[in-house]
Amino acid sequence: MLEGSDELNRSLDEYLRVAVRRSWWMLLPACGVALVTMAVSFLLPNVYRSEAVILVEHQKVPEHYVVPNISSDLRNRLGSMTQQIISRSRLLQIIDQFGLYAKERKRLVTEDLVELMRTNIEIKLPDEDPRRTDVNGFRISFSADDPRIAQQVASQLTSLFIEENLKQREQQSVGTTSFLQAQLESAQRELQKQEDQLRELKMRYLGELPEQQTGNLAILTGLHTQLETTMAGLNRARQQRIYLESLLSQFQSLVEAGGTVGGAPGGSPAEVAQREVARLRNERAALLALYTPKHPDILKVEQMIAQAEALQAQLERGEKPALTGGVPTDTAIAQIRSQLEANQAEIDNLLQNEKRLKDQVAEYQRRLNLTPVREQQLANVVRDYNLSKRNYEELLKKKMESELATSLEKRQQGEQFRIIDPPSLPLKPYSPNRPRINLIGASLGLCLAVGLAFIVELRDRSLHTEQDLVRLGSQPLMMGIPELLTSAEQAQRRRRRWLRWSVGILLVVVVIAGEIYFHWRG
Repeated sequence: MLEGSDELNRSLDEYLRVAVRRSWWMLLPACGVALVTMAVSFLLPNVYRSEAVILVEHQKVPEHYVVPNISSDLRNRLGSMTQQIISRSRLLQIIDQFGLYAKERKRLVTEDLVELMRTNIEIKLPDEDPRRTDVNGFRISFSADDPRIAQQVASQLTSLFIEENLKQREQQSVGTTSFLQAQLESAQRELQKQEDQLRELKMRYLGELPEQQTGNLAILTGLHTQLETTMAGLNRARQQRIYLESLLSQFQSLVEAGGTVGGAPGGSPAEVAQREVARLRNERAALLALYTPKHPDILKVEQMIAQAEALQAQLERGEKPALTGGVPTDTAIAQIRSQLEANQAEIDNLLQNEKRLKDQVAEYQRRLNLTPVREQQLANVVRDYNLSKRNYEELLKKKMESELATSLEKRQQGEQFRIIDPPSLPLKPYSPNRPRINLIGASLGLCLAVGLAFIVELRDRSLHTEQDLVRLGSQPLMMGIPELLTSAEQAQRRRRRWLRWSVGILLVVVVIAGEIYFHWRG
């Protein structure tokens, strides 16, 4: 342990002797580099930076009532605005307006001046994470060799950003509304086309549509009822015709035979009329079981009963008519023939009604049979119509919302940029950082001094200590001769030592004073 400590102490003493011996090689480069660095940093021009902070204010009307129609990604919009503002034409206008880069104009072309100004402009977001989109503000700064020029240009850039934001937002909002308007017009034309197809289909197959199926069924049921009633009336009219023809035949037989009515085959005409009255009354009773007394069929039967009863009464009064002249008999025959003609007209009318009703029944039955086919055809058209209608309604809603948002932007009630920290008037230069430059220069000078001293020491072959002599010779040192100096030599050595220390201390003091000065000046 003691041997290790002695070895360490000998190494430190040796390094210290080398440092003292090579003090000029270390002192002059270190202080020289430090002083040159301070001189260079002093000659560097001052650069002042003016900075403004802009806050992004959201729209004043809540988004629950007016939905914005512009993307809220500030990073993308800020990048677009930056490209617009730092364009060549705008920067040249600002350079001419404020007379920037007067010295540089003599040696730089226009493109180089624009690039130089772009390097002096900085747009900085508070959060550099590109994945975040909820940016609430940003900073704008400009650097110049004159603090007032830096402030004025920063103010101009800030105003340009605010104006460009309002302009771009209004243009994007108007563009969105115009796009939705064009899409809405296209959707309206498509919807009108689908409406025309639907209307044409309904007009072409009117009466065969699915929504008319219930009505067709009701009409078909009513037609069946009317047809049954007509056929029942036709049956009654035919039975009455048979009765009238039988009665007419008996009258004609009596006239030809010259006998009485009572001797007619099948009974007298009065008996035939009596049976007809009984039959009609039975039919009326059967109809009353189905219909009310006001039903047309019942009223018709009652009319026929009244006619049959009147004929029966006439026959009973003229039961034995005179054959010479035969007025009662001829009157009865004429009346029966008249009733036969009326009966035939009724039968013809009922046959026409029966044919008409059967044709209508066939038509409505055809419509009901075609209803599934029309339903499929209508479903295809209705599906396309509903899709077009839903698309039109959605576009109409979006367009109305976009118009509200556009109106909000035109009133400057939407998202805006607000200056919360106006461009400052810098009192201290932003660049160069002289203390840092001087510190780097001093560090480099010290490293250079140590390197030079080490190189000089390695190339020196002279002997300075007893250890050097021992390492050089193979035999041990037996005795030594001390250094003998005259008084003049000793005085000269003291003067050199004093000069060396004085110059060294002076150089160190000058370097330290320069560092303090630059640090105090900022």
